Amino acid sequence: MGRLIYQERHVFDIEDRLLSHLRIVIMNKLRRQEPFMLQAPHPEQGVLSVWLHPGTPLVLQFYGGRQPRIDTALIERMMADASGPNGLVLTSTT
Repeated sequence: MGRLIYQERHVFDIEDRLLSHLRIVIMNKLRRQEPFMLQAPHPEQGVLSVWLHPGTPLVLQFYGGRQPRIDTALIERMMADASGPNGLVLTSTT
């Protein structure tokens, strides 16, 4: 289990495999100067929608010892979702 820490105050626990894919999506979107909405479950506050842009302070923290295998089809689907009207919605089955 890893963590996405948004603006030093919102912590999202995300499974390492999904977080590895999310890291690639965030890196590619923000490198292209393409901000996007991310919706993710929060343990205390329900589902939060956060706006990610190049100036957003983010920390991705991994606890697992191995780099998960990257699924390019999942990356493509997540990239398309991030560019859509609802942004990227994280669920346990994303």
